[in-house]
Amino acid sequence: MSSAEKKDVAALKAQIVAQAKAAGFDTVGFSPAQLAQQTQQKFEAWIDEGVHGDMGWMAETRERRRSPEALWPDVASVIVLAMNYGPEGDPLAGLRQTDRANISVYARNRDYHDLVKKRLKRVARWLVAETDCELKVFVDTAPVLEKPLAAGSSLGWQGKHTNLVSSELGSWFFIGSIFTDLDLPADKPHADQCGSCSACLESCPTNAFPGPYQLDARRCISYLTIEHKGHIDLEFRRPMANRIYGCDDCLAACPWNKFARQASEGALQPREDLTSPRIAVLLDLDDAGFRTLFAGSPVKRIGRDRFLRNVLIAAGNSGDADLLPHIVHHLDDVSPLVRAMVVWALCELTSEEEFTRLKDIHALNEMDEDVRAEWHRPRSLLPQ
Repeated sequence: MSSAEKKDVAALKAQIVAQAKAAGFDTVGFSPAQLAQQTQQKFEAWIDEGVHGDMGWMAETRERRRSPEALWPDVASVIVLAMNYGPEGDPLAGLRQTDRANISVYARNRDYHDLVKKRLKRVARWLVAETDCELKVFVDTAPVLEKPLAAGSSLGWQGKHTNLVSSELGSWFFIGSIFTDLDLPADKPHADQCGSCSACLESCPTNAFPGPYQLDARRCISYLTIEHKGHIDLEFRRPMANRIYGCDDCLAACPWNKFARQASEGALQPREDLTSPRIAVLLDLDDAGFRTLFAGSPVKRIGRDRFLRNVLIAAGNSGDADLLPHIVHHLDDVSPLVRAMVVWALCELTSEEEFTRLKDIHALNEMDEDVRAEWHRPRSLLPQ
């Protein structure tokens, strides 16, 4: 490439950054269209170990996830873009309000996919008009390993909690990507700045990190409350506390958040009714009420049954016997996923005599074996 061509490419990259920031992105990086062989092997091993849990699509699309070229052979470079969603105040403050539910910071408004994709398309339209290139835009629903891809640019590095960390935004940002057939020189990758710090690993309530840079999704509260479709194992229920959708603990623990800043107007400002909502109110939602409250929210995608499963665990962890009427109401729910956690919550909040009375009424006609197991579980087996 001649010096003139290099100058033209550098100017184009600067224009892309300017257009991305005008569209609402905070930082931009340029990554190669390939993932390192070591990264691909690590991903393959993660799938083979089965620690992706119920996320079967990860295994089903493993070949396309191996590298951008496997997804789109014409890709020559990848533009990775970060959108800040930094919270105001302490993101974990809601964990101290046991009568309320805690929703992960990113999900306290409408689905971020919509906003990020809208902004990506704005940048993409400009780039096509400017260069007549071919391109594709992705958020995190496509078979793209966006974190290692972004780590191949100047955007940030994958921390010991496996999430991307930025020296400009801390841990609070979404990632979008534009695959293009333009040959845009990649950035020098951002150096790993974790050092000897292990705050994120130590903060995990369920010990989901077997070691630095390793995640067992099956133990992660974000996975359990969002992706996991079945019953949540007994050992995880008390550590979940009042987390009903996602978990921010490992993100919030990162010292690089000293550079984080509150998201600007026009980004995803938290809805007041989704910031520490009362558990009692959530327990009283029927399906229509659930859909109405979470219209446009990512929470809606887990469905009413999984949502109530999570809220009932929060209720059981609340120590608040005043919630019992709201819990008992669901004893005859059509979903065994809900009924099972009703039983667990009752076991946590009622006396042995009252629990036995309810069991004598409801357990006899229970047809689901998992719910029956909850009724007959010895109290001594409950983890302390």
